[in-house]
Amino acid sequence: QVRLVESGGGSVQAGGSLRLSCEASGYIRSSYCMAWFRQAPGKEREGVAVIDSDGSTRYADSVKGRFTISQDNAKKTMYLTMNSMKPEDTAMYYCALDQMCKLGWMTASAALGVHIFAYWGQGTQVTVSS
Repeated sequence: QVRLVESGGGSVQAGGSLRLSCEASGYIRSSYCMAWFRQAPGKEREGVAVIDSDGSTRYADSVKGRFTISQDNAKKTMYLTMNSMKPEDTAMYYCALDQMCKLGWMTASAALGVHIFAYWGQGTQVTVSS
């Protein structure tokens, strides 16, 4: 059974930075995709960034150039480094995993579909004040 645990959320002022972590446990296949999603109150869950087992990445346009997704395979941990944060980044941030996944030629919108991911964490709250 795969388990995902997020950490690192908190409150920050606009222009500040945070780093989220997602630690995975259980059996992870050699090919996988891990992603960050976020959901603000009253809004649909949206994809933020995704990384596959080869290190390929995709980003939503709203965070490109500000957020960086990375991973430490030895620690089974994925990170999201968020810089130049804006109030509109305020949301619950979720970690997700899909087994047997490769980004290949997938576009960001295709790779960040909610329906792709079978495993989800409980979320960590991020609040950005103006």
